[in-house]
Amino acid sequence: MAVKPARAKALSVEDRQAMLIDAVTPLLLEHGQAVTTRQIADCAGIAEGTIFRAFGSKDELIQAAVARHLDPEPFRRQLRAIDPLLPLEDRIRAIVAVMRARFTTLFTLMSALGRHGPPPGHEKGHHVAGEFAGILAGILADDLERFRVPAERVGQIVRMVTLAASVPQIRDGPDFDDAEITALILHGIMGAPVQHHSAATPHHAP
Repeated sequence: MAVKPARAKALSVEDRQAMLIDAVTPLLLEHGQAVTTRQIADCAGIAEGTIFRAFGSKDELIQAAVARHLDPEPFRRQLRAIDPLLPLEDRIRAIVAVMRARFTTLFTLMSALGRHGPPPGHEKGHHVAGEFAGILAGILADDLERFRVPAERVGQIVRMVTLAASVPQIRDGPDFDDAEITALILHGIMGAPVQHHSAATPHHAP
C-alpha cells in the first residue's frame, strides 16, 4: 500500500513574512516602488493572495523590508563576529566588507524607492557613532597603539572612507574594492611617511 508523503509544515506568519522580505528585496533593488505583487509572488513561489494575508498590502511589505535593512543589530553582530586574532590588515578588510555591503544595499534600496535622508547610522547621532567605535576598538584592541589617532577617530575614519567609497553619488568614478579601501585607510595615498635626515645628521661622501 502506497504511503502518502507527509504534507509540508505550514509556515508561521513570522516565517512567511521573513520569506516575503527575502523575496522582495532584490526586486526592490531592481524595480523600486514599481515592483508588482505578481512579481513578488512569482519570485517567492507562492500565490499572490499570500502576500496580502501576511502583510495586508504591498506597501506594508516594502516598509517591512526597509525596516529590516535599517535595523543596525544584524550589522553589529557581523562586526562582532570578526576574529580579533586575524592580522590587522585582514581585520580592517573584514570590517570594510561588512560596512560596504550594508552601505551599498541601503543606498541602492533608498535610491530605488526614491527616498532621501542622512547616511545610515546618522539617524541616532553620537550614540550610534560611539557604539560603532566601541565595537571597532574591541576588534582592533591589540593594535590600537599602532595608530596615530584614538580609537574613536579610527572608527570615524573607517566609516567615513568606506561610506564615501560605497556610494556612487559621493564616489563619482570607478568602484573601489575592499582591498583598495583597506589600503587607503591604513596607508593613505603615499604609504608610510618618508623619513628625512635632520640637519645635524652628517652625510657621507660617496
